[in-house]
Amino acid sequence: MAIPEPHRVAVLALDGVVPLDLGVPARVFNEARDERGERLYTLVTCSLGGRPVRTAEDFRLVLDHDESALATADTVVIATQEPSEELLATGRLPDELAAALALIRPETRVVSLCTSAFLLAAAGLLDGHRATTHWALCDAFARLFPEVDVDPDVLFVDSGRVLTSAGGAAGIDLCLHLVRRDHGAAVAGAAARRCVVAPWREGGQAQFIEHPVPADADRSTSATRQWVLDRLAEPLTLKDLARHAHMSERTFTRRFRAEVGTSPLKWLIQCRLGHARHLLETTDLTVAGIATACGFGDPVTLRKHFHSHLGLSPLAYRAAHRAPAPAPGLVPSPV
Repeated sequence: MAIPEPHRVAVLALDGVVPLDLGVPARVFNEARDERGERLYTLVTCSLGGRPVRTAEDFRLVLDHDESALATADTVVIATQEPSEELLATGRLPDELAAALALIRPETRVVSLCTSAFLLAAAGLLDGHRATTHWALCDAFARLFPEVDVDPDVLFVDSGRVLTSAGGAAGIDLCLHLVRRDHGAAVAGAAARRCVVAPWREGGQAQFIEHPVPADADRSTSATRQWVLDRLAEPLTLKDLARHAHMSERTFTRRFRAEVGTSPLKWLIQCRLGHARHLLETTDLTVAGIATACGFGDPVTLRKHFHSHLGLSPLAYRAAHRAPAPAPGLVPSPV
């Protein structure tokens, strides 16, 4: 049987590219291997005209490919670049960049990392789609591109052909999602272990938004959060949490959201899901036993939350995230 050709990925680096983000696609996709240990993706990095690229730091990069690589790629990734003043003012792309993006075939998957979502929006690729970008610029993005449904609270958005990620390390989450989408959770999980990162992170950008430190440390919700983590199996309610913090439910909810970036009950569900995932990965407990241990009460509720947040059943998650046997010559790094 013929061995399928590796999926071709082209990463476009523009002036002002963030070096860390530029390296993310290669790091993740190059760790996606088949059962023989062969790479499932080939990756090239290109620039406009094949010219050297000035990074956001104190060095330049010399690249071996020009924008013609975009025309033959199965997936195009635009590495993080801060939007220029002209783009923020006009919502329009420079002619050379617009011509380069026009080389991308209609069937090619297109991905932006962080603020490069501005480039995809300016090219019209996000019209009518849900998208995200760095939380600090989501308001500006929404004003500049009202035809795009911007979601400031997620790590990435998969709209089918076009995908966008939030700031910084969210590019890792999105690239692992693509591996999972292309080759399944087992391959993505193995790639994550080799990169020594989590195969899936719960939550969204809200947890990373800068929140003011409470003026009165004694009125923080941190002690109650630790109290909750020590008794996830119990049927806790908002009333229970507020009572422990010696606050009214309204005050507790307001202060909790200011400190954590989400509501108490959403946070509680994420904590329970995280504990459930840990138990599925590391124990042989039944789904019913895990539901009880994590405070979901019954398997039906646990399955509902797993499907809603992870797109998998608990048993499918367990099968996918048990550490696979290493391929010949490969030693997976534990997370």
